[in-house]
Parts: sequence; structure tokens; C-alpha cells
Amino acid sequence: MQAVSQRIARAAAAAGRNRDSVRLLAVSKTHPVALVEEALRAGQGAFGENYVQEALEKMDALTRLVGEARAGDVEWHLIGPLQSNKTRLVAERFDWVHTISSVKVARRLSEQRAPDRKPLSVLIQVNSSAEATKSGVALEDASTLARAVAQMAGLKLRGLMAIPEPAPEASVQRARFRPLRELYERLRADGLDLDTLSLGMSDDLEAAIAEGSTMVRVGTAIFGARRRERDAA
Repeated sequence: MQAVSQRIARAAAAAGRNRDSVRLLAVSKTHPVALVEEALRAGQGAFGENYVQEALEKMDALTRLVGEARAGDVEWHLIGPLQSNKTRLVAERFDWVHTISSVKVARRLSEQRAPDRKPLSVLIQVNSSAEATKSGVALEDASTLARAVAQMAGLKLRGLMAIPEPAPEASVQRARFRPLRELYERLRADGLDLDTLSLGMSDDLEAAIAEGSTMVRVGTAIFGARRRERDAA
């Protein structure tokens, strides 16, 4: 955890930014709850999960481990694709959804978020590299979707998320992040109240921060290889 925080601090300083302008989301998907508890005790408060059922089991297990009051301070982010038949559970239990790519799913979340809870924070997922294997709305359609979601009750549109095609060179990584940053800036200039650009993971967080990312999603560099990858090795 400390090593990742130091990487973020160095990257922010190199970009002339304050360290506090970049949030760390610990990607705990497929990792046991014991590692989540360890990270929580080390000061990490936000965790990203791909699979709804796995996340719900982890939430309940963490509550048993640390108590309801402490577990209630944890922020849970859904970072995997969301099927329409799982929206009610997500609206009830999660704090953030990073993967909004359709009006249909956003509307279901809006309708299913309890009115006495604070709005569900959401990000538009953009498939900026137009990869057939990745979810997300096309770059040219993201503005229309963002404006529609911003009007929905029970939701708070926070910004954009993307997972561009990986590249080994920092200059290429930055070039692939740049269209997202430019879109984010255009939406803000057009009056949308956005504060989150979720870009960058373990292998490219420095390039993402250089291009303006305000949230990096890091799993391997914190928790090590995913459990299923270790089991297959």
C-alpha cells in the first residue's frame, strides 16, 4: 500500500499536481476479505469489485470482521459490467458504479436507489479504443449519455472511466488517455459538475496521472496476483 501511495505522490509531483488530487481505489476483486481487512487497517477506505455477488459476500464478511460501524465507513465501487437484472442489488449496496454505458441501466439504478440515501455516484465508461472485447460507450456517444445520466434522480454523475488498450511506452499510454481527458474537460466546460476521471491501473498509473486522472484503480500492485491467476499458475 505504501509503495503505491509513493508512486502516486511521485507521479503527481512530476505533473505539478497535489498528491491529494488523485484518489486510490484498491481493486480487491477475487482477493479474500482478509486482504481487504488488512488494507482497511492500513488506511485504505475505497475498494473496487467486478462481480456483484462476490462483492456482497465480501461486504458482509468484512462487517463481521471489523464491526458494522467501521465497515460502514468503507466505500464500495462496482468496476465490472453491470447486467440489468443486478441493478437493484447494486443500487441498494454500492456507493459508486464505474461502468454506466446505457440509459437503460442508469435509469434502473435511478429508480431503485432509495430516496432516503445519498445519490449513487456513477461514471460513464468509455470504450475509447473501440475494442470489441471491452464494455463502454463509444467516445463520440459519451457526451449524449453523460447529459442524460446527469438529469436522473438518485444518481450523481461524477465523471468518466476508461480502460484504454495497454501499451508498454509511457508516451503511447498518455496518447491513449488524452482523448478521455479532453472529453472530460469539454463536459465540465459545458456545465456538467464533474470531479472524477478514473484512468490508470498498476502498469500505467504514472501516465494516467500525467494526463489528469483523479482516480487510479490498483489491484496487483497492492494485493499481488489475483487469486484465480495464482490458482492457475
